[in-house]
Amino acid sequence: MKKKLGCLHAHHSNIEYIEQVFQKNKEIELIHFVDPGLFHQVSKGVTELTYRIVEQIQWMVSCDLDAILITCTNYIVLLDDCNVRTSSIPIIKMDELYFELICNERQPQIILFTNPATVEGTMTRLHQYASKQGKSIDVTVKVIEHTFDLIMQGKNKAYNEAILRTLYQEANEQRLLSVGQLSMVSAAQQFEESTAIPIIHPLKALGTVVEKL
Repeated sequence: MKKKLGCLHAHHSNIEYIEQVFQKNKEIELIHFVDPGLFHQVSKGVTELTYRIVEQIQWMVSCDLDAILITCTNYIVLLDDCNVRTSSIPIIKMDELYFELICNERQPQIILFTNPATVEGTMTRLHQYASKQGKSIDVTVKVIEHTFDLIMQGKNKAYNEAILRTLYQEANEQRLLSVGQLSMVSAAQQFEESTAIPIIHPLKALGTVVEKL
């Protein structure tokens, strides 16, 4: 019998990335949940949103899932704040899979973002994760300004082009490059294909999800 993996996204554009990873896996059925309203509230700095994430997770649990994958760090931060109980259903936090890749590297790294609103939460969790693992990391954060609105407007080509330009620029810094958002993966993959320079990104760690089900 197939395992049911419920995936919670902040934006529908992330669905294709998850589908890409599991397209050849016949043992897992993906069920996607998208809550852009919660994402917009977080972006505006609205607090007291824990009730909403509790409601969303409980609704997902009621759908007879075997596990839940959360792809948005801001959602994960809210989840940690409210300490949701989901009985025996594991909640897989995608950013922790990504953090593990970062922590396994000893050389200096540059982490790129397009969404300023996700930087603080992501970096706080990254340093907490590294500390728990007893790892020391040397990371520099850079935000690609005035870019995130493009993906929210459905201008995927322009969005990817902006990320690609930055990747080519930063490649000269002789530091390991990483992109901190799932929406940046397509550009990262294009860059890798054209330059053979590896880019750390959240999707590379997702294969381990199968082992957690």
